[in-house]
Amino acid sequence: MSATTRFRSLLASLGLPVSAILIVGALTAQARADHITPPPVPASIQVPSGNSPFLVVHAEGTQNYTCTAQGVWGPAVPDAKLYGDNGHQVGTHFAGPTWQFLDGSTARGSRIASYTASSSAIPWLLLQVVSTTVGPDGDRLTQTTYIQRLNTTGGVAPAGGCASGATANVPYTADYYFYRVTQGGD
Repeated sequence: MSATTRFRSLLASLGLPVSAILIVGALTAQARADHITPPPVPASIQVPSGNSPFLVVHAEGTQNYTCTAQGVWGPAVPDAKLYGDNGHQVGTHFAGPTWQFLDGSTARGSRIASYTASSSAIPWLLLQVVSTTVGPDGDRLTQTTYIQRLNTTGGVAPAGGCASGATANVPYTADYYFYRVTQGGD
């Protein structure tokens, strides 16, 4: 007997409908969201008051660079998978910069400020969300107002010049904190 079947049997023996799973799950997820505490950051990349974190994901991927005609590395384009605290993939991060959750919802950001925490890692960022879309299976990211990129490792463009058109895909990791307008005393 699977764990799900045993749990449903337990709910039935207690006289509770299976829909109780959904209610308990929603309340648990909300409780966890209400207790996200981002690490301290410099004032330059702090999210404006009136916004609260509701989601944090860990990114693993690459920052992809293309050499310009001037022989310098152009801006990075991210290509990463996003993971929840349970280690399961919950979305992706790609050009835009854009974040897409597994429900298909997206948030696209615009960089406001950066902070270099280490010369061996891409900067920490504060991004304001400029557009969102509802996905075919949900709207998890549509209330996002700001995103912070923190705790970065790697991802820095190669040192020195380069040949026009050359590419470099540099591994990186980061934590992304998603914020929304504070609701009812958060």
